[in-house]
Amino acid sequence: MINKETFQFLSALKKNNNKEWFDENRTVYSKQKNEFETFISIVITEIAKFDKESALTNAKASIFRINRDIRFSNDKQPYKPNFGAFVAKGGRNGSRAGYYIHVEPGACFLAGGIYMPPAPVLKIIRNEIYSNVDEFRDIITTPDFVKHFGRELSGEKLRSAPRGFPKDFPDMDYLKYKHYTVAKSEPDVVYQKPQFIGEVVDVFRAMAPFNLFLNRALEDRA
Repeated sequence: MINKETFQFLSALKKNNNKEWFDENRTVYSKQKNEFETFISIVITEIAKFDKESALTNAKASIFRINRDIRFSNDKQPYKPNFGAFVAKGGRNGSRAGYYIHVEPGACFLAGGIYMPPAPVLKIIRNEIYSNVDEFRDIITTPDFVKHFGRELSGEKLRSAPRGFPKDFPDMDYLKYKHYTVAKSEPDVVYQKPQFIGEVVDVFRAMAPFNLFLNRALEDRA
């Protein structure tokens, strides 16, 4: 579970997003970050039961820094009002599909896949789907997958067929995505229940065949 104090800290940070306040509350931040790290370690252990490769990481390598990169942003708030972790081979900076946990008051979600892949990676994924479309369709239409993520992947889509693929391909919609990700929004209260780890496992287990398909494509062409 993610404790109530974590949500209280993040809510206060959103209202006081400045270095002075953060420095005054650094001890609180460190405590909540350490507890989040402990939880992510448990999540990694659970993921290893159904996706061993993605579990080849650790909590420290998976958790995103709370500091924002404001060098090229008009938004100069120095901190993210959330905790996030991406569990995948290579951690948060890896190039593989993985499992993401986002903790933010009023905006919690579980997600996964590959977000903003570079053009060569995106082409590899599209080629894999094109060559194995029946398998891909079966994965994203299973009852467990639809239960958690609905019938559409997340993110933007191209308006027309991507270059290099026949425009009359029957399942062209599967090739139009700019990201290959899925997500499930969660109420804050779900995160704060002792049973939350069970929800994480259920959601990520349903996501696993999707991630394994994407990672197989990348591994085959590595």
